[in-house]
Amino acid sequence: MPGPRDAEITIIGGGAVGAAVAYFLARNGWRDIQLLEGRGLCEATSSQAAGFVGQARPTVERARLTMAAADVFRRFEADTGYPTDFRECGAVRLALSDASVRELRQIAETAESTGLPVEFLTDARLRGIFPVLERTEGVKAALWSPTDGYLQPNSLVTAYVSAARDLGVTVATHAAVTGIGVRGGAIESVSTDAGSCRTDRVIIAAGPWSAAVARLVGLELPIVPVLHEYFVTEPVQGWHAGLPCLRIPEVQVYARGESDRVLCGGFENRGTSIDPREVLVTSRLAARPDWDVLGGFAASLSAFAPAVAAAGVAATFQGWPAFSPDGRFIVGPVSAIGGLAFAAACNAHGVSGSAGLAISLVESLSGDPSGYVRSLSPDRFIPRTWSWEDARRDAQAVYENYYPMPVAS
Repeated sequence: MPGPRDAEITIIGGGAVGAAVAYFLARNGWRDIQLLEGRGLCEATSSQAAGFVGQARPTVERARLTMAAADVFRRFEADTGYPTDFRECGAVRLALSDASVRELRQIAETAESTGLPVEFLTDARLRGIFPVLERTEGVKAALWSPTDGYLQPNSLVTAYVSAARDLGVTVATHAAVTGIGVRGGAIESVSTDAGSCRTDRVIIAAGPWSAAVARLVGLELPIVPVLHEYFVTEPVQGWHAGLPCLRIPEVQVYARGESDRVLCGGFENRGTSIDPREVLVTSRLAARPDWDVLGGFAASLSAFAPAVAAAGVAATFQGWPAFSPDGRFIVGPVSAIGGLAFAAACNAHGVSGSAGLAISLVESLSGDPSGYVRSLSPDRFIPRTWSWEDARRDAQAVYENYYPMPVAS
């Protein structure tokens, strides 16, 4: 198995974001690129993602970025020959209160300004699109996004890496980074447990390990791993892979069909995070299923789709997406160290947002990034004027308020 080699650009992280960065850099004309991963490709947090691809967002900038990402997934096989297994099944978002209806209307207004097709559904139309929702009497509004969908994380990473290799990118797996050499204020080398190499530029896209990798060059960045989990049921009558994705923010739950099964998860209001200073570059971040949390998700969904309540659980998934204290990506070069850049803090958008992060990273290196991309710069946290305690609390709160609406009474 090939190890690290001397390269102009070294990307650290073999999940969805790192693979996307490798592909988009190569596609945009950057050359002599290598991708390093301490394990196998897509073996960590990316492999645990539910794969939802949602485009309707409250802000124009985020909506445009998610639309660009969905277009990448939609066209990827035609452009490269490699399938991402993107299924454009649409998505439905339900509102159970007047406050949530107002939020949906804001999202719909943003969608109209960006050209994203959305539609408010009547109850009859909702039941026609999503027949397994047997109890909809408490639904005050339902927003339909027909071009949303989902993809399979492993398929996406494989597609990115295969297309990147066709463009000359090399990949070294089982090469955990142990050091990053800096001389004269600029990147000089990378050391791994599989060998060392010279490099002029390092891009850290290591997911929940990004803060640990940053510490190798003496930087402290508030990139906080927060636990996220979901489950897949045994077969449930009426559910199938072509059903729309479903989000019900007020009960903090999402769901979709997974073959003839149900994939169900959510964002709990009491999150579990890890202090990034306790994460080692070579560590494995494991977690056991929290059956109280998963049971709560199941109960919330069953209130609308009763058949789910009787289904057994076939599998559970636990991952550690990385969050920032302000809920924005950490993307772009670091002014303090020449040649160092980040594509990190996905805020639970590591798979669906991978193309958006990579597009933003490429733009940040162009010399003339937009105001939005400049706002994602790691420099906003350097030098450190924040406390680790506050950063961890705020990052965890971003997760806990991912679905900000209160539970319906």
